[in-house]
Amino acid sequence: MTGAPARTLLLWCPDWPVLAAEIVDGVPATGPVAVMHANRVVACSERARAEGVRRGLRKREAQGRCPQLTVVEYDPGRDARAFEPVVAAVEELVAGVEVVRPGACAVAARGPGRYLGGEEAAAERIIEHVAQSCLVESQVGIADGVFAAGLAARAGRVVAPGGTPEFLAGLPVEALGRSALADLLRRLGVRTLGDFAALPAGDVLARFGFDGALAHRLAAGRDHRPLAVRQPPADLTVTAEHDEPIDRVDAAAFVARALAERLHERLAGHGLACTRLGIEAVTEHGQELHRVWRHDGLLTAAAIADRVRWQLDGWLSGSNGRAGARPARPTAGIIRLRLIPDGVIAQAGLQAGLWGETGEERERAHRALSRVQGILGPEAVVTAVLGGGRSLADQVRLVPWGDERVPARPGPPADAGADPVTGRGGGGAPPWPGRLPAPAPAVVLPSPLAATVHDAAGEPVVISARLAVSAPPARLVVGTGQPAEIVGWAGPWPVDERWWAPAEARRRARFQVSLADGAALLLAVEAGQWLVEAIYD
Repeated sequence: MTGAPARTLLLWCPDWPVLAAEIVDGVPATGPVAVMHANRVVACSERARAEGVRRGLRKREAQGRCPQLTVVEYDPGRDARAFEPVVAAVEELVAGVEVVRPGACAVAARGPGRYLGGEEAAAERIIEHVAQSCLVESQVGIADGVFAAGLAARAGRVVAPGGTPEFLAGLPVEALGRSALADLLRRLGVRTLGDFAALPAGDVLARFGFDGALAHRLAAGRDHRPLAVRQPPADLTVTAEHDEPIDRVDAAAFVARALAERLHERLAGHGLACTRLGIEAVTEHGQELHRVWRHDGLLTAAAIADRVRWQLDGWLSGSNGRAGARPARPTAGIIRLRLIPDGVIAQAGLQAGLWGETGEERERAHRALSRVQGILGPEAVVTAVLGGGRSLADQVRLVPWGDERVPARPGPPADAGADPVTGRGGGGAPPWPGRLPAPAPAVVLPSPLAATVHDAAGEPVVISARLAVSAPPARLVVGTGQPAEIVGWAGPWPVDERWWAPAEARRRARFQVSLADGAALLLAVEAGQWLVEAIYD
């Protein structure tokens, strides 16, 4: 936060939310238009301002001042989408653009000022180019720092180097864009940015906090950060057009290898590697096919070629739609094929194995499973991800092979170091009170089996509301099977979940039992019914 701020050129499009509504939704910006957020005006057109509409007015008051007012809801996504062509137009003339917000973008003024004939000439050239390319009116301000350049853009001024503090000194404190702070400063007798900048920095920090200290720096003409320029994204997509439709797998394999080599060379030229690959194909009949392949390592040229070949094989060899799990094959050959590197990282971002690559056996397994996905779809091959939870079913999440392995709930399941009372693991995992102690069962049944448990006298064993067991369990009957003798048991471990949501509430107690034949089971009692949930190995 030290040093003089750099000369900054900022392009500002007045009333941008109104212009974005015209560009995207077709609302005429020449009429009385107001963009509303939380029932207040956040932007309005020039015609609406002539009728007395101002920012901050409530909707009813704004409509009272201008009965013919067209009200548009605020949509930041719409504003950003509509502003992207403006940023692209600026990037055609200058490099290193930072989008300050939708409707305003900034660049370092030094470069454009040199090769466009001075700062004023650069400002005029950029305004003219944006107007011709995007049919959007804009204003440019140049000053020391982004904050001062933004205020200069509203007046269309070029502030001389070193003159930024003097330019800011006469502006009202509302120019900081902090309404609560501005109101407090006015009540304290501080009405201009010059008055605010004259206050001691230590006193400002003590009285107004960190945000007030940042505003104090801005008022003095000292930005708190440099420009975070946006680098124009490189076009890494490769496309192949074919006059003769591809309808044979061998021809598709040849095309896949050539296109994969082109993509790999383009990525290598930018020092990048691909971890997620999008494959798009268009058939002669206009059918569009798309599939995304993921990989936890670096996709080499051979790996890209294999995945493209497998995917084309899966599409061209699909079923005819009458039966079978495989998708229907396209009705015509492929005339356009595109490879889109959807996920790229620096080529040194993943480290190879100790002896070179990540492992030949692992790669063979990955290739085999990926090919099955190419034929049957990404959901056909899934792997288990362990996470947190009280029940065994909650602790496991199945994700498609190659997708990000993120647990559904934070924290690992119970391990050998977990406390059976608190459920807290030895590795600092989030606690899950009521979860089972180690070891975990080997088999979790997809649907629990109904069972009955009796004591030595043949009476059913029941659990009271206070988790008191009526008698020691002695015999277990699963479904309509034969009774089995219980030689050991532990529990109960109670679970009372989501009691605040009656439709989702669940209350049960679990037991671990060992049988005379050597089997061990996990039992649960819920609403008076015994259930077999899992089997121990």
